[in-house]
Amino acid sequence: MARGAEKTKGHAADASSGLGTYLRARRAQVTPEQAGLGTTPGTRRTPGLRREELATLAGISIDYYVRLERGKETRPSPSVIDSLARALCLDAYEHNHLRELAARAVHVAEPPPAPGGTVRPQLAVLLESVRPNAAYVVSRTLDLLAWNPGALRLFAGMDDWPPQKRNFARYAFLHPLAREVLDDWDEQARACVARLRALAGTEPDAPDLAELVDELLAKSRDFVDLWNRFDVKPHAPDPKTFHHPDVGDVRLGYESIALEHTPKQRFVLFFAEPGGPDHDKLVLLDSERGGWRSRGSATGQSQRG
Repeated sequence: MARGAEKTKGHAADASSGLGTYLRARRAQVTPEQAGLGTTPGTRRTPGLRREELATLAGISIDYYVRLERGKETRPSPSVIDSLARALCLDAYEHNHLRELAARAVHVAEPPPAPGGTVRPQLAVLLESVRPNAAYVVSRTLDLLAWNPGALRLFAGMDDWPPQKRNFARYAFLHPLAREVLDDWDEQARACVARLRALAGTEPDAPDLAELVDELLAKSRDFVDLWNRFDVKPHAPDPKTFHHPDVGDVRLGYESIALEHTPKQRFVLFFAEPGGPDHDKLVLLDSERGGWRSRGSATGQSQRG
């Protein structure tokens, strides 16, 4: 594992430590100027805010805040959490993540959830119906669970790996083609880590999450750097550009939709206006014979919806 990396097991397995670790990481990223304290004279040894500065901004005692960071105080009130969120300049998504960590620190840990890799048969019809647009079903840990032909070809090189290894975080950080294919690699890589980091706050004992994170921590310095930022902001639904080795540059609309009856899965769609050049390139990517596929197919053969 890369030096300085925090593994999913251990630190994150303790709910109160998860809250304290997140507070400490976010405190280090807020400057006194951002917090409204103005420029302080002299050299500061502490990156970001000092503990006493954050405690003052949040209206709590320094002793109480130190106990929170060290995991010795596990029942902060909602008003304290809200005050800390304001002092740390958290946005709405980060604020909600802080609330989830605080709530988990109070409750007894539940058994880790099942990975949830089974895709409902109805989704096969959906994957087929949107062709030639590229669509797939992804798990909470970014495993590629089911896809139509265009989706697999869009992420050039993903099919180098067997179905059980196809994961978008693994692709972004470990596949040699990812940085060439993904125009906004920095943003997509950050979004992958943010999703896994948010999940680690609520499901720190999940074996599938721990295995994936530990692999990426061991193999990618870029992943280590982003993981240690504790960013949990979601992916922006902006159009995405791909530099594809077969069809050239293609710019596509992007939507990611949570599936109501399988809450641990999302349906992701990349699409283009019919009749335009980007749509024509999707048609080329979708030209593979056969229909939708899933990682549950041991041989990887086509399955008709």
